[in-house]
Amino acid sequence: MHILIIGAGGMIGRKLAAELSRTASLGDRKIDRMTLADVTKPPVPTGDIGFVEAIAADISAPGAAQDLAARRADVIFHLAAIVSGEAERDFEKGYRINMDGTRALFEAIRLEGTRRKYIPRLVFTSSVAVYGAPLPDPIPDDYILAPLTSYGTQKAISELLLADYSRRGFLDGVGIRLPTIVIRPGTPNAAASGFFSGILREPLAGQRSVLPVKETVKHWLASPRSAVAFLIHAAMLDTSALGARRTLNMPGVAATVSDQIAALRRVAGAEAEALIDRTPDEAIEAIIAGWPKSFTPRLATSLGFVAESTVDELIAVYLADDAPKTIP
Repeated sequence: MHILIIGAGGMIGRKLAAELSRTASLGDRKIDRMTLADVTKPPVPTGDIGFVEAIAADISAPGAAQDLAARRADVIFHLAAIVSGEAERDFEKGYRINMDGTRALFEAIRLEGTRRKYIPRLVFTSSVAVYGAPLPDPIPDDYILAPLTSYGTQKAISELLLADYSRRGFLDGVGIRLPTIVIRPGTPNAAASGFFSGILREPLAGQRSVLPVKETVKHWLASPRSAVAFLIHAAMLDTSALGARRTLNMPGVAATVSDQIAALRRVAGAEAEALIDRTPDEAIEAIIAGWPKSFTPRLATSLGFVAESTVDELIAVYLADDAPKTIP
């Protein structure tokens, strides 16, 4: 089978490509070809897949989505997106990448299918940012989408497009609303949620980190390892269980910032906590205030999606998978 990962240069995309290269299979189907695409040519992981191609492609650019659809991959992972903070700062860029690019991809797949039958499985990464305050805590699976950010709006629109293109039989879509990913390896990104990783990652490495919100802030978290597992599981899912709603809330850990700091202290001591600088940022506080705190993802859980249950587990996954080797 042929796998296409769009957004393969990002952290989750690289990890997904590495895992699929390692197993060279999706369930009981052998992967014999994989195409990795991003705005700049993504890295190619080592593994047992016979043919892996990395290409530079911006799905919002004229003709790019058509070129990708013409490759007729059996499974497409659509991870490409401008992150929340950047989408809020640059309105036009956010809509061009997150909404127009997604629509262009879906439409290119539809048109490819008019030439010769083509109905790929498409796994789309959405976000809990599709919900906006006031919100129940926890949020049930059937709660209304009412985003309060441009990023959340772009993701919500894309979810509706995914459902409609699936309903019409142009593609077989599964959307997954990812929790905020913690702990992200590497350096901070432009996401408003980046501090959720930063207040753990930097102190674990003996570096200072900024906390821009109150310690009472509660949010929904999962590890990069779980995110990759969600994507792979979604690619193999029997979509008849989804009905008309094609996007699922993923399981995760409901934790306050205080819970995160307490877990950091348990793992690395009071000296690590002392590296957190509490510096309020009204812009970030305003964005985060409208985000969900926790979920009851009953449908996803019943379909076999699994995540961590404590912040301690999130830290343990980071230390095992991604932490610099200098961290004990």
